[in-house]
Amino acid sequence: MKQFLALLKREFRLFWSNKVLRLLFIGAPLMYGILIGYTYSKGKVTDLPIIVVDKDQSSLSRKAIQMMEDNEILSVAALRYDESNLSRLTIEKDAACIVIIPENFEKKVLTKKYPEITTIVNTANVLTANYASGALQVCLGTLKVGTQLETLRKQGTPEHLLMSQYEPFQTTFIKKNNRSTNYMYFLWPGVLATVLQQVILLGLALSFASEFENQTFSELVRLVPSTFKLLCVKIIPYLIMSFGVWLMYWFFTWWFHIPFYNNLGALTLVAGIFIIAVSFIGILVSILVPNQLKATEILMVIATPSFILSGFTWPLSQMPEWIQMISNIIPLTHFLPAFRILIIENGSLDLTYPYIGKLCLIAFICGIASYIALFIKIKKELKIQKEQEEIIPLHEEEEKEEL
Repeated sequence: MKQFLALLKREFRLFWSNKVLRLLFIGAPLMYGILIGYTYSKGKVTDLPIIVVDKDQSSLSRKAIQMMEDNEILSVAALRYDESNLSRLTIEKDAACIVIIPENFEKKVLTKKYPEITTIVNTANVLTANYASGALQVCLGTLKVGTQLETLRKQGTPEHLLMSQYEPFQTTFIKKNNRSTNYMYFLWPGVLATVLQQVILLGLALSFASEFENQTFSELVRLVPSTFKLLCVKIIPYLIMSFGVWLMYWFFTWWFHIPFYNNLGALTLVAGIFIIAVSFIGILVSILVPNQLKATEILMVIATPSFILSGFTWPLSQMPEWIQMISNIIPLTHFLPAFRILIIENGSLDLTYPYIGKLCLIAFICGIASYIALFIKIKKELKIQKEQEEIIPLHEEEEKEEL
């Protein structure tokens, strides 16, 4: 046991002596947590610039413009009375939409000639385009209802019959889970989980590869000939440090006032399985590729596109089947849905069993493969050491005979 603890201390010393690895494992989660946290701290998009072309200049068109100004998502960046240089103006103002109110708009509304307000949506940025177009639909829909109700009122329709005359049924939309549509609640945890996966992979990529390169593997095998113990020696320090990063993430939720309070114990359990699965992938590559640079490059190829392939932002079902097969190999793909169920949707742990099962399967397959690969390496090293031990006495006997 003392020897095992001494080897754990050795691993921590090796980690701390590597400035790049130390900065990567501690600095990256801290930096990304703060940077992305403050980037999305507002959470909700507001004051998106739009351009309004008012060709009518009537009281009704002014009322429409005022409704757009009153909407928290929209901000009228420019008001024009003709359509000249709109493309240039859109770029200058970085406008999300252009709203064109036609000539004789109010007159045609009052005479029931069904005029058309044209909205040109700038989809160069899909996120702002969706927010702005949705807000405009609300504004213009409200104006439409108000105008229709006022017309019915002038026609003498009783007040209690106004709504039933305008629409045969009501439609109610209720937002559930992230009711404020806060972008930070949606994106921030996914990015931080991606960062955690990446630093673990890169850290463990160097674990055995550095021993092979520095020719210290033989010394390590001499101290710990057991394959299982050697795997534990390499993985346990990263599990301990990952728990420290997990506590740091929890502190960030408090700092940025993110209401992630429910199911934290269940999520920590799932996160532990996720970290073990990631660790075995890193260990396996480190054993099979005895070169620090190459092992790091291979794991970077796995880690870099993992967030895009995880199905967190773009549905996995909408991807080609061969991409789905690749994404299912990556632990992040199964951790993020479990996180969403437990924290965002406030579901129970049993709903995450399919994802936990897949994480366990990845951990089991990579763990067995790591064990076999390391067992073969240790066996070869022990064979070499035994041969060397047999050669040394022969040399000593030859030297005695010569004397």
